[in-house]
Amino acid sequence: MALSEDERWMHYALKLAQKAYEQGEVPVGAVIVRDGKVIGEGWNRPITEHDPTAHAEIVALRDAGVREQNYRLSGSVLYVTIEPCTMCVGAIIHGRVDRVVFGATEPKAGAVVSQNNLLSHHSVNTRVSHLGGVCEEECRSLISEFFAQRRAQKKRERAAIESNGK
Repeated sequence: MALSEDERWMHYALKLAQKAYEQGEVPVGAVIVRDGKVIGEGWNRPITEHDPTAHAEIVALRDAGVREQNYRLSGSVLYVTIEPCTMCVGAIIHGRVDRVVFGATEPKAGAVVSQNNLLSHHSVNTRVSHLGGVCEEECRSLISEFFAQRRAQKKRERAAIESNGK
């Protein structure tokens, strides 16, 4: 079965998320596409960059802005593996992205549909359409695996400390 355009680009975003995973970052990837071409991409880097704003979406928006020599990215679609947070939604709006497509919802901090509906808020002067659930299981599995491994590592570290203290 042929992949839809949204699935194709979400698979690209998943490859970027894998880079974050390999760097010990929460595995979120984002790609910005216009007219079938990548204009920006990124993956989570707040730990490696020592930057709380270095979310995948922000990194991709910055990359696209530099490549396009314009912070306004009209006509573009941002694909991201996890529902964007409040900070990222604000940047998406200011960047004039036309559409956001995300994989899995983020129940604790998602600002598109989970906790807030910021793209639909009456104060927003730019309309950004959105679609969630594209390759949802793959996106959710990657992040779940990452946190399961992180919890297991912390458990091993606590066990090692306790056994050394005896």
